[in-house]
Amino acid sequence: MKVSGPAIKFGKNIDTDVILPGKYLVLVDPYDLAKHALEGLDPDFPDKAKKGVIIVGGKNFGCGSSREQAPLALKYSGVKCVVAETFARIFFRNAINIGLPVIECKGISAAVDEGDELSVDFEAGTVQNLSKGKSFQVAKLPPFILEILSDGGLIENLRRRMKK
Repeated sequence: MKVSGPAIKFGKNIDTDVILPGKYLVLVDPYDLAKHALEGLDPDFPDKAKKGVIIVGGKNFGCGSSREQAPLALKYSGVKCVVAETFARIFFRNAINIGLPVIECKGISAAVDEGDELSVDFEAGTVQNLSKGKSFQVAKLPPFILEILSDGGLIENLRRRMKK
């Protein structure tokens, strides 16, 4: 499983309230949620993300409340993957559960500029900055996580497995 795309970079401690402000939690359509993803940090983010992007974050990405709408808004806005120094535990698992690939990569913040072309190979455990010729070895995602992501999230994974 691989993804590639241009980087959109954010700093450390990006919390779920910033990813998707609480006033939008009344929305149920994930595409409506996506229209408001990260609007407080970058009002143009939803338009940029439509092309398919990889978010690069600093430490503690996704901290704050445990709302699963935050990774959902990112996924449906066009985010292919989030690569960060570290993640808040609940955000990490919520992202996997809804089928948004996330991976921790030490040193990624300093090695990537906005717009750099990135490639992430989850099975090989590599993150490459193709624009700068830099490569990082990261922890490979376990097979069961890759299976959930490949199925598009935990619910679809369970549906597929129940049919067997």
